[in-house]
Amino acid sequence: MASNAAKTYARAVFELAKEKGALDAWQADLSRLEQVMSDPSVAHLFHNPSVTPEHKQEAVLQLLAGSQPEIGNLIRVLAERDRLDIVPDIVRAYTEARLDAQGIAVADVTTAEPLTPPEQQLVRDQLKRIVGKNIELQMRTDPEIIGGVVARVGDMLIDGSVVSQLRRLRARLAASA
Repeated sequence: MASNAAKTYARAVFELAKEKGALDAWQADLSRLEQVMSDPSVAHLFHNPSVTPEHKQEAVLQLLAGSQPEIGNLIRVLAERDRLDIVPDIVRAYTEARLDAQGIAVADVTTAEPLTPPEQQLVRDQLKRIVGKNIELQMRTDPEIIGGVVARVGDMLIDGSVVSQLRRLRARLAASA
């Protein structure tokens, strides 16, 4: 879960991107920034206290040539406040805000085995009917659920797993005994 600071930065970037009509361009730039920051040599540079915030900012700006002009301001502020480590959280919070503005909800879907594209489309359609938004799936597999589907969309949890059904059956049988 993103920190309050990351959500605040993401909200500011989102408002700027929306104002300029550049939601997707900012998404791409933030993803590139996250990728740059995850590089071990870059991470070493940013954790080195002898490197000034200005040098850190300049290094990232060179790596992100061709990005939105304002990304330099974001990097500068994050470097000055020693907050470059929250870039992944900023990207996550920004992505959530962008998808929400575009009427898309992200569903974390867990199944016992990988789903085929037609099966994924069926899950997507059912979740769209329940949630009322277009759905972007993030698929995971977990053999321990035995079968069925567990989906989380925002705060909503839909647990249709076999293991969950077995637990409820066991509880009912224990209660009636």
